Amino acid sequence: MRKKMITVNDKFQNGYTYELTAPVGRNFHPDFKPELTPKEMLALGVFGGKYMTDCKKEFPQSWFTRAKLSPDHHDDTVNFFHKHASQPLKVWQKKGWINEAHDPRGWFQWYCRYYMGRRLPVEDERQINRWKAIRRHISQIKKNCRRKDLTCRPAQRQAVLHWAYDSRKM
Repeated sequence: MRKKMITVNDKFQNGYTYELTAPVGRNFHPDFKPELTPKEMLALGVFGGKYMTDCKKEFPQSWFTRAKLSPDHHDDTVNFFHKHASQPLKVWQKKGWINEAHDPRGWFQWYCRYYMGRRLPVEDERQINRWKAIRRHISQIKKNCRRKDLTCRPAQRQAVLHWAYDSRKM
């Protein structure tokens, strides 16, 4: 694969450059098995539609063809489960969950860049461990809900959807 450099100029980063070293959507860490692609997540409705509105140039246009976005404000009605299921960015920053140098928007930004082929071994390991930790919520859904009962625990289902787990199938 020929390596490609990406330069980001958006609301959160100016002049940030990274290299794509893996094929798109392939060569993931063996412990990282997301059930949804970024494109699928955006089409289902995640993060109140606000998350990716100013950085479309960085990612394939096809990701946004059916994306449920809300450029002006966070809107839970565009979320698949119509529930608020995320904390404000300031909370994530305060808890140290954000790597300001690489992914100031958080996990989903990391996942989009990872999916496209960026590899940062230390950061990848940290984010994959955070992704694996979400399984506790999946256990709660499975323990307390009938299979595919999408009315059971909708906020928790939306939350795991934000982490590329397909909670519609649980």
